[in-house]
Amino acid sequence: MERKRFLCLSTGILTTPLFSQAMRFIQDDRLKNWAGNFEFSTSNVYYPKSTADASRLIKNKRSLRALGTRHCFNRVADSSANLVCSSTMNRFISLDVKNRRVIVEGGIKYGELSPILDQKGYALHNLASLPHISIAGSISTGTHGSGIHNGNLSTAVEALELIRADGSIRHISREKDGEGFLASVVGLGALGWISNVELKVIPRFDMRQFVFENLAISRLGDDFDKIMAAGYSVSLFTDWNGPEINEVWIKSRLDEHPDYSKQPEFFGASAAAKNMHPIASLSAENCTPQMGVPGPWYERLPHFKMGFTPSSGKELQSEYFVPHRHAVEAILAMQRMGSKISPLLQITEIRSIAADHLWLSPCFNRDSITIHFTWKPEWDKVREILPIIEKELAPFHPRPHWGKLFTLSPQVLASRYEKMEDFKKMVTAEDPTGKFRNDFMNQYIFRT
Repeated sequence: MERKRFLCLSTGILTTPLFSQAMRFIQDDRLKNWAGNFEFSTSNVYYPKSTADASRLIKNKRSLRALGTRHCFNRVADSSANLVCSSTMNRFISLDVKNRRVIVEGGIKYGELSPILDQKGYALHNLASLPHISIAGSISTGTHGSGIHNGNLSTAVEALELIRADGSIRHISREKDGEGFLASVVGLGALGWISNVELKVIPRFDMRQFVFENLAISRLGDDFDKIMAAGYSVSLFTDWNGPEINEVWIKSRLDEHPDYSKQPEFFGASAAAKNMHPIASLSAENCTPQMGVPGPWYERLPHFKMGFTPSSGKELQSEYFVPHRHAVEAILAMQRMGSKISPLLQITEIRSIAADHLWLSPCFNRDSITIHFTWKPEWDKVREILPIIEKELAPFHPRPHWGKLFTLSPQVLASRYEKMEDFKKMVTAEDPTGKFRNDFMNQYIFRT
């Protein structure tokens, strides 16, 4: 049988079997992550086509990691042995209308699932800034959107189907498994390979999106909570190059919030006269429609369109979660560093996320805001400034996004998660040989 050579593209369309009709093995040039800032440590990549295939594969491998759409900027998904990519397991399975639940395979992207749900009259409670990411990878790392009442994407999970280290299938649910469920959703791929996900859905809705420019940072002191509550989802964008927030993006449900198209100002910021990109110098062609034009939830909640390059494409990313009650202090701390941050930065986004009870969620037990940095692809310089940022934010006990760049020590990171020791015990019990571990897990979870 001829062996073909492929890359793990996010589309994941593969045609030539090696081990079976439903499983492919790829041996090719080293894979890179979405932004191209690092290469994976192995070119052994497998693409199971079914749960049975994935189960057999996982059972027979000594070491492996789950691979999704490769949107992480660090080595959380890396492996020096084998990668099992979920992109070929991206099917819509079923919709339970009575209980408002949808079951999908873990490799489906939010941009693939959302139109299907919308056609059936349903929606997800929130989406991240780009719809190109897989559900399994997103929930495993605590990825999020914005909105003071909206939990991160993993809070929509009601149940998971996990393939364990011995190849057995475990169904774990919010209803039946209590703390075990809370440990498993934001699981960093350590407790098993996610084959299916059951998500809570809500009735579909329409939205408008508005952008205002040049909001004085000084307004945040008295009005931050009002600003962040002005829409279903609100984002602030700044380059720290002056005393203003460059852009305020307000995503409003038609049935809940006012029509901001009738307002020329927003807390002193001026209504944008055209569609905007978060990085003002870039074309808004890749961005979702603004200017108050109504549209379905899945075409407004993300910042970027499914069929276009998200963000700037060539970049590095870091993100820190701090308690909402310290939001203004943390933002002002970053403003004081503006002259150091701005030369390396493309844009910063500030968002709000509601608290949850998922053990390793960065929003565990605290309403949070995030300060997200989209950096220029200059890692040597970014690596030097991250410890300075982390020191300035230290009084607020920041938690970094699991899939983005940070320099906090394992000991400091562990101190930010009160359930870390319990999580380690569960991982050791579920995976005693460390099949799902990698260098990242050994460094940040087990070296504490």
